[in-house]
Amino acid sequence: MKKAILIICLIFFYNSSAQDVSCDDYMDFIKTKGYSSTSLSNYTLDTSWLYKVTKYTYEYNNYVIVEIKENEYSYTTKKYIYCGISNTHWSGFRYGGYGDTESFGKRFLKYIAPY
Repeated sequence: MKKAILIICLIFFYNSSAQDVSCDDYMDFIKTKGYSSTSLSNYTLDTSWLYKVTKYTYEYNNYVIVEIKENEYSYTTKKYIYCGISNTHWSGFRYGGYGDTESFGKRFLKYIAPY
């Protein structure tokens, strides 16, 4: 009986001590601790909805933080983070692959958004 109570207490303690990390906190951590290797701005991207795309590397993993315009005439953006982007997918987005369109927007949907 004492073992059962001890196990229940340990499970309760473990669940109550776990912390959830918000997406904003995670982005701030990656921006602070990660290495920013490439950033593409809206002038380079030339799309109506992508404002800025930045690749960060932290502990050998790639993270892409994307700012997406609220509408095509707005400079107000929302930020999103994509984790575990391979170098191959990043290169496909940045440079395009064989047979890819020249549109950064379509390449973003192909190489970054699904991950």
